[in-house]
Amino acid sequence: MPQPKPSTALAGLRVLDLTRVRAGPTCVRVFADFGADVIKVESPPGLDPNENMSGPRLGYDMQNLHRNKRSLALNLKTPEGKAILMKLIDDADLLVENFRPDVKERLGLDFETLHARNPRLILVSISGFGQSGPYRTRAGFDQIAQGMGGMMSVTGLPGQGPVRAGIALADSSAGLYGAVGALVALQERAVSGKGQWVQTSLLEAQIAMMDFQAARYLVEGSVPPQAGNDHPYQTPMGVYRTRDGAINLGVGGEEQWRSFCRAIGRPEWGADPRYDSTEKRFACRPELREMIEEIFAGSDSDHWLEAMERHSVPAGPIYGVDEMFEDPQVCHLGIAKPVAHPELGDIRLIGQPVTLSRTPADVATPTPAAGQHNDEILAELGYDEAALARLRAARVI
Repeated sequence: MPQPKPSTALAGLRVLDLTRVRAGPTCVRVFADFGADVIKVESPPGLDPNENMSGPRLGYDMQNLHRNKRSLALNLKTPEGKAILMKLIDDADLLVENFRPDVKERLGLDFETLHARNPRLILVSISGFGQSGPYRTRAGFDQIAQGMGGMMSVTGLPGQGPVRAGIALADSSAGLYGAVGALVALQERAVSGKGQWVQTSLLEAQIAMMDFQAARYLVEGSVPPQAGNDHPYQTPMGVYRTRDGAINLGVGGEEQWRSFCRAIGRPEWGADPRYDSTEKRFACRPELREMIEEIFAGSDSDHWLEAMERHSVPAGPIYGVDEMFEDPQVCHLGIAKPVAHPELGDIRLIGQPVTLSRTPADVATPTPAAGQHNDEILAELGYDEAALARLRAARVI
């Protein structure tokens, strides 16, 4: 397999990655995929009782989250290990961590201490509930944030009770918000010359991802209910059964409604005063669903998808993950990125979902073994072979 070339978009930036699990690594992955020098600082194997929280090193999750990085296995509980980290901080642009706030302070990695040492450093902190407040020291996990952030109350069929999203929505969005904040801070630093503290949390990110559902309550005082596979206020928009399965249908406005009526052979519905506004159609949703699914039951999903496309009505298939990666458009976009791994062979990972015309992201190197780059990184800090041997003997690295 030809070796992909690293992006040059963020070349020259040094990022220290002290993250684990998902939210923090998702943030750092943005910088790694766009060419920053990311050093993953982690405990030497066997020292951290929670080192497998993201699964096995060769597992799909670790491979997908930690590619394009260098690994320094460093025992931060030793004075020399802490001193090495501080040397790295002297020349770093970003340090990303997702410790609980009290743990960060106990390690001496609070913003005031780091800023005093390197005034240009940008500290990115991703926590469960925030850096201050009554829940600051609580451990946070994605599903807890989904529940507290309202997501589980609007997901699932009406009356079903709370349902989690099928992905780690709070974790992933917190990581992305952290990356956005870091990029903003980098741009501001170009003007001021000073670093700053970027903070986000799973709880804040999940609330932000609620978006129109949360705004619905803040502006109108309306608590959104579960709507199942239907859109909360548009219809017909949701999952509709066909003869051989189901499709997603999205009819968003009056012209689309009339086009949809023509597509299913009921043009007269488009002029029917009972259905001539979003509000009227929503009020008639159960009746409309029954009539539409009676028509859809006469043909397979492919037939209806083709009919919708001919009439410019938004619609799409509902894929399993295997089918998703076989779709022609997904193949064309190339979001499944190949990479050669020394033990796993040729594998594919999820690429960045944004394309830059001159300096696109890529997956150039697989997730490193723990401590794979110890000698290389420490040599850059001025440690010679004798010093490296002493550090290994003392279990600092």
